[in-house]
Amino acid sequence: MASVHREILIERPAAAVWDALADVGALHTRLAPDFITDCRLEPGARVVTFANGMVARELIVDVDAEARRIAWAVVGGRLTHHNASAQAFAEGNACRVVWIADFLPDAFAPASASMIEAGLAAMKKHLELG
Repeated sequence: MASVHREILIERPAAAVWDALADVGALHTRLAPDFITDCRLEPGARVVTFANGMVARELIVDVDAEARRIAWAVVGGRLTHHNASAQAFAEGNACRVVWIADFLPDAFAPASASMIEAGLAAMKKHLELG
């Protein structure tokens, strides 16, 4: 099983970053609008449209306010397994966001890493604006 682990420092308080991350139906407006163009909620899931045109149905596994961690699993599509989490850690007046994804088949590692890096960069750009 392939695993991608990426992180980025965002110059915003962890509480502000978590507030946007935890709003599971507003990724396209509050978290990373340059990376995600649409996000709609379904019972227990969200359907996310990415800027590259890819659409993913993500089951929301957990939203843990105390740990500032959200976990989800992509269902359907070309992956036979996918689970991921994003967590916001306070670092002084800034926030470190850690995004981890595990998936099969392994051949998707480069594309998944690229998507995660683009998503983190879009979060940083958007959240540091305001």
